[in-house]
Amino acid sequence: MANLTIDLNADLGESYGNYKIGNDQEIIPLISSANVACGFHAGDPSVMIETVKRIKESGTTGLGAHPGYLDLMGFGRRYMKLSDDEVHAIILYQLSALDGIAKTYGLSLNHVKPHGALYNATFSDKQLAKVIAEAVKDYNPNLKLMGLANNNLVKAGESIGLQVVHEVFADRAYEDDGTLVSRSKEGAMITDSHIAAERVLRMINEGKVESINGQDVDIQADSICVHGDGAKALEFVKEIKKQLEEKGVSIKTM
Repeated sequence: MANLTIDLNADLGESYGNYKIGNDQEIIPLISSANVACGFHAGDPSVMIETVKRIKESGTTGLGAHPGYLDLMGFGRRYMKLSDDEVHAIILYQLSALDGIAKTYGLSLNHVKPHGALYNATFSDKQLAKVIAEAVKDYNPNLKLMGLANNNLVKAGESIGLQVVHEVFADRAYEDDGTLVSRSKEGAMITDSHIAAERVLRMINEGKVESINGQDVDIQADSICVHGDGAKALEFVKEIKKQLEEKGVSIKTM
């Protein structure tokens, strides 16, 4: 494992108005990629600016857009049935907003990772995955598209020539088909940082993860996600980073 590298990402910039969510200030220096909310499911213009400035200060963190459904009340975790044109439009709108702020402060976007229900819906909806990938390519074909490992979003990106990033989750349980266990089910969240770190090491080292039913699932790990809004997000990031570095895996922006 001596020469392995992995990207460590977190979903950030999810505070808005008077509401503070996550530990962005503490997490940003520890990760290599930040997926920043673009004001639809979370975030607002001031938070987006503040988050971009923090990422620039870190000097080591790749900036990614984290577009979601227009659903502040539901934190973007409720499915919305939109037409292909509407999906295309909301992706372009959110990428434009964050990229405009980034350019103002001397940064540029590195990648795109859809958020919440928009991301999860691609697990079964190939057309949605295709539309998202096309919107990213239409905006900037040099952006990387991050999606669930071996699933529809990365496949859609690959098919139109985008560079894709296979994402795995440190703090989520998996179904036998390699999709994520719904948050509404018991056992969906991994709450022990040591168990999470062990699972991540196996994903990197063996290309496998144990499903919620005890089955081994083949998985490709290019980037590890820790949810920035979780109660133990900072603890998880610290533990995973420590375990990886002890095993000779270096953390590097994709």
